[in-house]
Amino acid sequence: MANSCIGYIGRIGSAGALALGLLGAGNAAAAVKDAAPNGFTIENEQAVAVDPGTAWKALVEDIDRWWPKDHTWWGAASTLSIDARAGGCFCEIGRDGKQQAQHMTVSFVDPGKTLRLLGGLGPLQGMGLSGAMEFGLSPGQDGGTRIVLHYRAGGYTPDDLSKFAAVVDKVQGLQLGGLADYLRRREPLKAGAQR
Repeated sequence: MANSCIGYIGRIGSAGALALGLLGAGNAAAAVKDAAPNGFTIENEQAVAVDPGTAWKALVEDIDRWWPKDHTWWGAASTLSIDARAGGCFCEIGRDGKQQAQHMTVSFVDPGKTLRLLGGLGPLQGMGLSGAMEFGLSPGQDGGTRIVLHYRAGGYTPDDLSKFAAVVDKVQGLQLGGLADYLRRREPLKAGAQR
């Protein structure tokens, strides 16, 4: 999904673009659950010291504040939004409002608990692949929230998708890390702590 991927697609093909665009994604606690030539499953997890309602609000209402702008089509000029209803859009509006992208379609909403989206993110979309991404929120320790991001993607491609699993996993870790960092900046002060 990095805007740097787009220019490479014509020259090196979609498989190379995906790898080049996503390699610098950063590290996060994550796991490739399975990987095969036709698809993969990845899972990332974060714990934050805010309640599930606060985490949910940030997930669906503030995505433009925490999603890494280098993993959008038009970078800092982009505006991201999630219409959190069945059939709603995880969309991006570009520079002057004329460029638009539907990243995924919302398929399931259980406020404060589950948001499921369908589609192929970034270069996966251009490769004709599909996927199911689910954000699961559950009560964590001491009133906090455990957020699990689960993504399963696959479909026909002449490329071996198992080779992409670790790279996509790192990007998903970066994206979930953006949400967690955003929420951590909003965590209540602990007794005696100073900002």
